Amino acid sequence: MGVPKFYRWISERYPCLSEVVKEHQIPEFDNLYLDMNGIIHQCSHPNDEDVHFRISEEKIFADIFHYLEVLFRIIKPRRVFFMAVDGVAPRAKMNQQRGRRFRSAKEAEEKIKKALDKGEVLPTEARFDSNCITPGTDFMARLQEQLKYFVHNKLSTDKLWQKVKVYLSGHETPGEGEHKIMEFIRSENAQPGHDPNTRHCLYGLDADLIMLGLTSHEPNFSLLREEVRFGGKKSQKRITTPEETTFHLLHLSLMREYIDYEFSELKGQLGSDYDLERIIDDWILMGFLVGNDFIPHLPHLHINHDALPLLYQTYISVLPRLGGYLNENGHLNLRNFEKYLEKLAEFDREHFSEVFVDLKWFESKVGNKYLNEAAGLAAEKEAASRDTKTEVDSAPGLSALTSSDEVTGKGKVTTGEEEEEDDDLFETEFRQYKRTYYMTKIGVDVVSDEFLANQAKSYVEGIQWILHYYYHGVQSWSWYYPYHYAPFLSDIRNISGLKLTFDLGKPFMPFQQLLAVLPAASMELLPECYRHLMTSESSPIIEYYPLDFKTDLNGKQQEWEAVVLIPFIEERCLLAAMESYNHKLTKEEKDRNRHTECAVYSYDEEIDFTYTSTLPQLFPDIVHCHVRKAHIPMDAWQVPLGHVSRGVDHSALYFCGFPTLQHIRHKFYKKKSGVVVFQQSSRGENMMLDILPSQEGETICDDVASQVLGKSVFVNWPHLEEARITAVSDGETKFFLEEPPGVQRVYDRPSTPPPTKVTYLSDKEQKEWVKDVQGITENFLKRKGIVINETAVVLYGQLLTGRKYVPKANGQVELEKQWSKQVLSFAYQTVVKDIKVFYSSLTCFKSLDELFPISTTVFMVGNPYYGAMGEVQDSSDVIKDGRVRVVFSVPQEPQLEPLIQNQHKYCVKYNPGYILASRLGITSYLVSRFSGSIFIGRGSKKNPCGEQRTNVGLNLKFSKKNEEVPGYTKRTEKEWLYSSAVEELLAEYLDRFSEVFDTVSKNSHDDVFYEDDIWPGEDQNGAEKVAEITSWLKSHPVSSISRASCDLQILDATIVEKIEEAVEKAKSTKKVRVTVKPHLLFRPLEQQQGVVPDPNAEYRLFDRVVNIRESFTVPVGLRGTIIGIKGAEREAEVLYEVLFDEEFAGGLNIRCTSPRGYRLPPCALINLSYGGRVDHTSHKLTAIVKPQPVTGANFNSRQVAGLNHSPRSPFLPTQVRGKMAREKSFFWGRRYKIMKLSNGLMVHGPQCQSESDAKEKAAFFALQRLNSVGSGFPLPPPLYPGMSQIRPSPIGAMPPVFNQG
Repeated sequence: MGVPKFYRWISERYPCLSEVVKEHQIPEFDNLYLDMNGIIHQCSHPNDEDVHFRISEEKIFADIFHYLEVLFRIIKPRRVFFMAVDGVAPRAKMNQQRGRRFRSAKEAEEKIKKALDKGEVLPTEARFDSNCITPGTDFMARLQEQLKYFVHNKLSTDKLWQKVKVYLSGHETPGEGEHKIMEFIRSENAQPGHDPNTRHCLYGLDADLIMLGLTSHEPNFSLLREEVRFGGKKSQKRITTPEETTFHLLHLSLMREYIDYEFSELKGQLGSDYDLERIIDDWILMGFLVGNDFIPHLPHLHINHDALPLLYQTYISVLPRLGGYLNENGHLNLRNFEKYLEKLAEFDREHFSEVFVDLKWFESKVGNKYLNEAAGLAAEKEAASRDTKTEVDSAPGLSALTSSDEVTGKGKVTTGEEEEEDDDLFETEFRQYKRTYYMTKIGVDVVSDEFLANQAKSYVEGIQWILHYYYHGVQSWSWYYPYHYAPFLSDIRNISGLKLTFDLGKPFMPFQQLLAVLPAASMELLPECYRHLMTSESSPIIEYYPLDFKTDLNGKQQEWEAVVLIPFIEERCLLAAMESYNHKLTKEEKDRNRHTECAVYSYDEEIDFTYTSTLPQLFPDIVHCHVRKAHIPMDAWQVPLGHVSRGVDHSALYFCGFPTLQHIRHKFYKKKSGVVVFQQSSRGENMMLDILPSQEGETICDDVASQVLGKSVFVNWPHLEEARITAVSDGETKFFLEEPPGVQRVYDRPSTPPPTKVTYLSDKEQKEWVKDVQGITENFLKRKGIVINETAVVLYGQLLTGRKYVPKANGQVELEKQWSKQVLSFAYQTVVKDIKVFYSSLTCFKSLDELFPISTTVFMVGNPYYGAMGEVQDSSDVIKDGRVRVVFSVPQEPQLEPLIQNQHKYCVKYNPGYILASRLGITSYLVSRFSGSIFIGRGSKKNPCGEQRTNVGLNLKFSKKNEEVPGYTKRTEKEWLYSSAVEELLAEYLDRFSEVFDTVSKNSHDDVFYEDDIWPGEDQNGAEKVAEITSWLKSHPVSSISRASCDLQILDATIVEKIEEAVEKAKSTKKVRVTVKPHLLFRPLEQQQGVVPDPNAEYRLFDRVVNIRESFTVPVGLRGTIIGIKGAEREAEVLYEVLFDEEFAGGLNIRCTSPRGYRLPPCALINLSYGGRVDHTSHKLTAIVKPQPVTGANFNSRQVAGLNHSPRSPFLPTQVRGKMAREKSFFWGRRYKIMKLSNGLMVHGPQCQSESDAKEKAAFFALQRLNSVGSGFPLPPPLYPGMSQIRPSPIGAMPPVFNQG
């Protein structure tokens, strides 16, 4: 679980630390490590707020496998893939696991009770108990078997997996997942031949992975996790498709540099003794003081109350006087640590002084010693029950306040005989304050010096145990911190002489841990012979399983942060209680109750056997399994306590994707700048980076143009991306490349200067330039915390999308960089030039016969057979002539033309709100309100009861999130439109609960409405009515329909069903053998991930496509139909919803009857229909699909049909950088006349001689062929006798229409 709030705090303090990345932006890694438990939890119970949620075990396994495939494909590790499931944990961790499991069981019980009280009907199937994700359960044993199957299957069938070693450390191997991973990394680091430039990626959701990663001192180490959204609703659905998932890549290379900046003051004071590696070690130690999974946080030290800056400032003030560091490679320097805590202890007094002032004021108002009342009463009670023989040590500690004669009057504390008369009142009150804390929190009767010494020793022992755990692995399986609370800083004294030793011991067996951490509510997860130990009153350990327990927020804000006050398990009692029943275990249970070694798997072509599946109905047997398996002894990765991780290789080489702050000169400082990291402005200080002016003097446009125009540079510092510069401008003059269409060359040789043209900017273009500069400046400041200062020159460039093999003369091939079509703007001072870059040593082909060996899968990107998948044949006789022989499979394509023509029959019709309102007899305001959110609170408006509010709206539109519900609502530029389904839903709502409509209508300005105002009668129960409404809404099919972005062009579910029917009729395939020029072949390769096969392709709804990516969720070569287009600001981030012709594992139900849908980027597809369009000479008129209602008389029925198959651009205008005008000019081609028809549709076509001529032609095509635009089909016969067909003259490809909506 890690350090609560720590991830958010450091991400906001160091804004460049977390990079938001999509799949195509993730760099190359050698090793990928998965902390598996986060994945298991997400795939098995994604939303604990939904008590109706049920999921089968088979679905859980399938989802886990799909997620693993996705992560592997995204990262594509080159050497090692390590999957680590939590095994039996050290005893120190079990206390936290126990608290978490007790709380989750209690919360689940409360949620179910709440739902039943509301009258909700829950499913009869048992809910998934997340507590079964604990070593030793039946579920984990079955999961382990399926994980083994999964590894064998992928290694035997997937070429990408066959290049790596796969480690599977399951639940039977002791240790937490992330720590088993770190054991492996430490062991590798200690090997003589270790490569210091190994690139590590660790996937996990725990914040303490940052600290673990830093302990390795590896320079190229990144953490991958799903995007975190703070402040959102818990019930938000998690995105499961990888292309849509936004990941955070947290770079420890940047973390190291930010830590260097944080403690830069020390450089001047320490001089040559300043050692960043040691500073990082101490930074890790300081993170433990705010609490983690093993020890509680120190009193009043909370991350959201600026605890970490306090720790850092104290460290900076103390370190120069220590003569050394606190953390010596995992060994605590007790002398230095004590001095650090002494200084830090001043915080205790400062915090109390604030409390003291407030309480003194309170006492003056109420007239008694409120501060000491509780403590006094507790002391009196304690004194009365204490044996009179007890003598209390009179040393000047808190114990000096415990004798009964100290308590007089109204709880007032007097000074003892041994205290001086002038003892400071503040110190007395301070000691009393701490004494109260120990008595009330820890429940101690006598706060003696011996007690305080034990507190201090336990806490310091805990710090040392954790340091060992992070740097050297488990040093004691049985040690744990024996209190729910930590001591005050000022009480951790006299520690420099402590002798801290640990007995290694042995880890618990799985069933011992189950009994130690599970609550009685989860007893079904235990073997039957042990269950009564949790429930029987005669059980010797029944006290450890309380049915009810308290939690204490202890200064925290969220319930999940609260201390769970349940007793600690006594190991000796637990094992003794189990001993009598161990013999009753079945053979299968005994097999589960064991420890096993980690296994390593690798591909071996020589091995061939059949691997039998344990779930044959879901996962078939692997007939030809080629997997070699080896076991690794449990202690094989242990390193000696004296091991020191290798130092960082500070070479000048830049590893792509591993950012550094070094390339641009800047200064740094801390300031509250409200940098937006997690969708909202940060509240604390941000580490700001301020770019310094260039040392080269004034930036002159033509000088810059001569340096960078036509060349590749690195942009978006510090997360550098390569880009080809196509233009340079200073706001008045613009230098740009004058290249033929489709040419994207890099002019990096003196012998080939770039073809440059110069122009002066118009007034409008100058304003656009200023907007560009403002957008860039704002983005750097508000998102990255970087002040770029004055921008004199703006560069315009195309980002690198990948590399592609290009045939050359004499049968040779070269790997050439491919660039995006989209042009973006960059400030010159943020661009990095002339750096040495490391590119991966991927397989490099030199010739055609290497690139196209026999049996290679290729795709045709020329006509005929555009997009067909084929297999390379023996080409030895033709390859010398620059030809490749291929056998293509050409499937019969479904006939979608009739459907495109008649889609208006199946399209959902949408109306403005006032049309629905007039039919229903209500106001359009009510249509608008009820189709969104309506909140009902308890009580009345005058006398509200609590904060609980229930949403009883239909939730069919989301204006702020720009989302609609397909088939129900649609958003235009001006208004929301509604389907007849919404009308039916509102009519039923109105019929059932008209009183809600009446109340909302009368109180239109209110945000919340109240039960007692809607149902005021004494015989009316508002809570029951609200439960009835929510139950009715949940039972309606609309509750399960997912919403979509309003920028998404989609085909409705009815049309999708018709496409499925058409596809079923086309099943035949023919084989053709052809000899092809190699530049017309596309071979799927790792180097080409991100490269669009045909960059000129335009996508439209109904277009037929084929998936061209191997080792992917969608099978390579599978064909489908575009049913949705999701626009994006960047070309590579556009997503196409595809209905594939067949079902496949991992497929999605996107408005289709079976899981055969998926969302893919342009680099994954070849557009078959586009190939047909470019091969056809006739061009037809095109309709824009976005409904655009017009006013008044021209709009007859006010019904807008969603007409599709038009060439809309998927690129969305972006205001942030002011690129809109530039993108328009880039993606628009020839000029066309735009005619608006009377039904609100826009029709594009070639310029006509007159408007009436244009209207006549436009109307004809709108009626006859409006939806088959550009499909390459012949025109239909004339509508009327004597009227010949209208054939537009050949005018070239239709330009995409830029999406303004």
